[in-house]
Amino acid sequence: MRVTGPGGRSGDGDAGRHLLLYDGVCGLCDRFVRFVLARDRRRRFRFAALQSPVGRNLVAGLGRDPERLETVHVSVDYRSGTGPVLSRSAAALFVLGELGWPWRLATVLRRAPAAPLDWLYDRVAAHRYRLFGRQAVCRAPDPAYRDRFIDA
Repeated sequence: MRVTGPGGRSGDGDAGRHLLLYDGVCGLCDRFVRFVLARDRRRRFRFAALQSPVGRNLVAGLGRDPERLETVHVSVDYRSGTGPVLSRSAAALFVLGELGWPWRLATVLRRAPAAPLDWLYDRVAAHRYRLFGRQAVCRAPDPAYRDRFIDA
């Protein structure tokens, strides 16, 4: 869905440009979403749990099993449908880069080979429930941020 203003231009600029998909019952993912919400001053991200219909459809469209909740995904320019879908360390670094200073400094890691970054990402992801906890259900978003969540 694209909201346009007079002259066909986007009425909200870059707001809600990217879609961040996360495991809605993971304590680490919940902290990451709250981290992004607090620092995304340009409101560039919208959010959907991997367990939601939007999340499940996007993951299935990538040819992956929507029951496996092992990584965060970012659909870049998701409203246009033309951007890539990033996963694992590439998604995390993209998010940090979009948050601006000082978080953008982390994007220097994009120059490193993806394999070691994804290996580290996978080690944390494999132990995330034990280290950060697991909720019984997806937590409802704070009312101040409700409009930034899809299928919440």
